[in-house]
Amino acid sequence: MPLLALKIDVDTFRGTREGVPALLEVLRRRGAGATFLFSLGPDRTGRAIRRVLRPGFLSKVSRTSVLEHYGLRTLLYGTLLPGPDIGRRCAPLLREVADRGFETGIHCWDHVRWQDFVAHRDADWTRREMTAAVERYTEVFGSAPRTHGAAGWQMNEHAYRLEQALGFDYASDGRGSHPFQPALRGRPVGVPQLPTTLPTFDELIGLDGVTAATVDSPLLALTHASPGRDQVFTLHAELEGMKLATVFDRLLAGWQAQGFELVSTRRLFESLAADRLPLHEVVMGEIPGRSGLLALQGHAAGARP
Repeated sequence: MPLLALKIDVDTFRGTREGVPALLEVLRRRGAGATFLFSLGPDRTGRAIRRVLRPGFLSKVSRTSVLEHYGLRTLLYGTLLPGPDIGRRCAPLLREVADRGFETGIHCWDHVRWQDFVAHRDADWTRREMTAAVERYTEVFGSAPRTHGAAGWQMNEHAYRLEQALGFDYASDGRGSHPFQPALRGRPVGVPQLPTTLPTFDELIGLDGVTAATVDSPLLALTHASPGRDQVFTLHAELEGMKLATVFDRLLAGWQAQGFELVSTRRLFESLAADRLPLHEVVMGEIPGRSGLLALQGHAAGARP
């Protein structure tokens, strides 16, 4: 049975408090596994206004109705309103996710700061951000994190190296077609990567006639066209856990009807021979439906040493 790993990015305070409980119920109803990746520091979503000049950003915002999904209060955090500390204020809920048998891991410390700046920051800056998240995770859960999924699929070479130094088993930081061992300039770096293989809801809505009510259809068509192939799907607590919960539930049912086992990214990782994964360069590039550059699985880097 092919595996379809559900990777849940939890970006905001509201997404944590409202979206996560709703997702727990949907997953319970479907008997599905998943990996929840948490933002653990301050919610400063309002500072994302800096992206307004990024090519494609305004068109994406208009397509996916950011105000409707995130809410006005969230869009003011970090600017006119102080950003609530997610990890501290939501610690009991985060522990409940783990207590209910779901894998948990790190998304980031400060979502907007990581997404907007990490690509061009140095090793010290990157270490401070990642260490803050690791320390808060350990404080909340009483154990060290074992997986990481970068906010906004944004990375730099220091972050790849730090994932190994900080003790992660694997990560899901970018976009690609299949699991791989990342490389920089032909040399292995970091931990195995399980890239997101399918487009996200917000990349599909508003394009080619796809609406919020029909966004499951193109995803089901993609997986139907690749039977037997393992997949990784990234969803967001702020979308699939809130106004898009019904269509997400329908999507899960559709995948189960196609024969997929819905699992955590760890379950997918444990099904692999991690020491024999193909070596691929990690690069920054564009994908349809999303603005800016993202971490991508690049060309094969040759045989592993």
